[in-house]
Amino acid sequence: MQYPPATAKKQYLYMTRIGIVDDKMINRKTVQRNLQGAADIRIVLEASSGQDFIEKMEHLTEAERPQIVLMDIDMPQMSGIEAIAIGTIRFPGTRFLVLTIFDDDEKIFEAIQAGASGYLLKDDSAVQLAEAITHIMEFNGTPMSPAVARKTLSWLRELQHKPGAAATSPVTSDKLLSNRELEIMKLMVEGLEYKSIAARLSISPNTVRAHISKIYEKLHINSKAQAVQLAYKYKWV
Repeated sequence: MQYPPATAKKQYLYMTRIGIVDDKMINRKTVQRNLQGAADIRIVLEASSGQDFIEKMEHLTEAERPQIVLMDIDMPQMSGIEAIAIGTIRFPGTRFLVLTIFDDDEKIFEAIQAGASGYLLKDDSAVQLAEAITHIMEFNGTPMSPAVARKTLSWLRELQHKPGAAATSPVTSDKLLSNRELEIMKLMVEGLEYKSIAARLSISPNTVRAHISKIYEKLHINSKAQAVQLAYKYKWV
């Protein structure tokens, strides 16, 4: 990576690294323009879908990855909600700020459940966006557009009056895994190894390995521990 002149190198290194994920290039460019006036921000990643985001993140080191990702919701291949759900497990050093046109209750609550650190609307001002990034980085806050904050408060009040109500998972396993893959994942959570899973399901260990490899590929993870984390987080088992 080529740094700016030596006098600016220290400032460059301590800028907040930002990623932008949106399927429309014009939206990504608009966000870039809105952040141009923020001297302490630099954009290190752009992606056109959740899938594209995960793949690009996997090719970066921890020090190169964005600290905050501005995530759209409605995208092809993999939605922003799914990308946040996987990203919070796969890349724990990265936080996610939703930036979308959707202000309906369902999208807001799904994003929060998936692990979003904040929720802004695309018609919020450039100043609000820069302040939200600062709020997350410096205060570990959860910035929200006023309209979103009101809906979230109403939602929380409703939950208080329904203590037995269980929140539904924003990421269902049947959207990502086949029935056989989910079956194998449940046995992995139980602590079974390849041979034991194979014996339980009357298939060969090699077939089990192939299924687990496919599970890792679909969920964009690379270890059993991460698979178990996702399964527990979203109550797939």
